Amino acid sequence: MADIIIRNKTIKELGELKLVGFRVLCPGNQYLVEIPKASLMLTERISEIKQAVNPNIQIGAFVVENQTPDEDGYWIGVEVKEYENIPNDMVILTIPPQRYAVLKHTGPNSKIVDAYNDLHNWIEDNDYVRLKNKWHLERFYEWKDTEKVEVDLLDTIE
Repeated sequence: MADIIIRNKTIKELGELKLVGFRVLCPGNQYLVEIPKASLMLTERISEIKQAVNPNIQIGAFVVENQTPDEDGYWIGVEVKEYENIPNDMVILTIPPQRYAVLKHTGPNSKIVDAYNDLHNWIEDNDYVRLKNKWHLERFYEWKDTEKVEVDLLDTIE
């Protein structure tokens, strides 16, 4: 899987991802509050998830322009090798192999929207095409303090 690095942005191809965690479904203006709550709950219950690839990295997933109610919301989970003994109140989500434009954001979660604007402008300036009806990812390395998150923003492209 080749990575192309251009001005702190990267093009990355990822294989299939299997995620186990929680689905957050709320009014749009509440995601900034509800996602961190779900993330902390996932942290507290990480030992219940079997076959976690790396329990220290949380992955958020969402579809920008969802086609069905099943795609609405935000999923926060950890990658697993295989689905095994999923806790009753957790969900699974399989992300197909995709290609992403990637930008790392370090700072307050309230500023992630600015980082996305920068990434979207870069995608357009470099003639890539965003796939808004596909799964987009956020790979969190630090999430416990909403003022000091460290996250890779992975925006799906053609």
